[in-house]
Amino acid sequence: MDLSPDAVALLGFVVLFVLMLLRVPVGMAMGLVGVCGYSYIVGPGPALKLIGQSSMRTVTDYTFGVIPMFMLMGAFVSVSGVSRELFRAANSFIGHLRGGLGVATVLACGGFAAICGSSVATAATFSSVAYPEMRRFGYPQSFSTGVIAAGGTLGAMLPPSTVLAVYAILTQQDIGKLFMAGVIPGLLAMLMYVITIAIIVRVKPDWLPRGEQKPWSERIDGLKDVWAPLVLFIFVVGGLYGGFFTPTEAGGVGASGAFLLGVIRGKLNRAGILEALLSATRTAAAVFTVLIGALIFGYFLTVTQVPQKLTEFLTGLGVGSYGVLALIMVMYLILGCLMDAMAMIILTVPIIFPVIVKLGFDPIWFGVIIVMTVELGLIHPPVGMNVFVIKSVVKDVSFTTIFKGVIPFVITDLLRLVILIAFPMIALWLPSRMG
Repeated sequence: MDLSPDAVALLGFVVLFVLMLLRVPVGMAMGLVGVCGYSYIVGPGPALKLIGQSSMRTVTDYTFGVIPMFMLMGAFVSVSGVSRELFRAANSFIGHLRGGLGVATVLACGGFAAICGSSVATAATFSSVAYPEMRRFGYPQSFSTGVIAAGGTLGAMLPPSTVLAVYAILTQQDIGKLFMAGVIPGLLAMLMYVITIAIIVRVKPDWLPRGEQKPWSERIDGLKDVWAPLVLFIFVVGGLYGGFFTPTEAGGVGASGAFLLGVIRGKLNRAGILEALLSATRTAAAVFTVLIGALIFGYFLTVTQVPQKLTEFLTGLGVGSYGVLALIMVMYLILGCLMDAMAMIILTVPIIFPVIVKLGFDPIWFGVIIVMTVELGLIHPPVGMNVFVIKSVVKDVSFTTIFKGVIPFVITDLLRLVILIAFPMIALWLPSRMG
């Protein structure tokens, strides 16, 4: 019995989700379904060639070098203890205000995310850095974990974001422009989180106590520790914005800078360097496995013409371009309950992107919107990846408690999504001014 391309595509998706439910790694599952489907339609010979070509193309492509380089930069920064320094500096200035420790956590998360580029790493790090401090001063468990979960999502928006880099590679957009497009929305996220904390303080004045007021000598001391990550961030992002580096070169410069600053300041010893190299290699290998699987799966989708058919179907619904966009956002929010940010982007972008282009939306703007929606999936119930990470670090807190604390920030994120959809220039202003 010969199956039609539509039936093969549908069967492919069913098998893919079954494999993912069976805990088969996403990259492996996509690669396996892609090869089998492609083999059925085109033939086993071309399908086997496809495995070799996709693997070689991914690991040898110069553009793809941006991913391991920025991951290495993030690993050096993590091992150097920068997160603790950033939190200490922010805390020394505003920790004595009501809710000040929460604001310090958001600011430190933003600073750390801007160099680390990973949401999950940011959430895990601050669970051990900021959570004990907030609990020490009597902050409720729900708020303490909620603000860390929300602060962690800044990792995907502020450059250098791995998720934005992968989106750029999949859609053949300019990585530098996408990084710049994330800056103002990322800063807006931090500002809106701070406003959310201020509202919570106003509504429940006794809920978030004051921290300890630090003397000016300690505040100046804290600032001395922050100069290194700040210089690194300005150098890398400024170089990208000014057109002095390509994104891959910026990653190389960033990794070298993080290494040198760590060694000069005595924060990186031999064991730390080895730990950073191993951590970056493992993470990059995982991302590349998913990318190779996605490329193979993408070829399978192309021969079944799924993207073209989906484009025709969605544009023919008669709900208008923003109606289709709303449907896509809802799909991402649902998928956010089932898989992590990277897997969602890699699996869905090749299918959704042609629809977006046909509807006339800006690809750079859509990249920011999609990453923001995917990040929402990391914190909203019932399955938020960041929530699981915090739970694994902070053992004595329940999932319900974390979700209760994160809800005000989910509402804030939904509001920010509406603002960005209504005013695309928030994301597009900086990229439009690049050379």
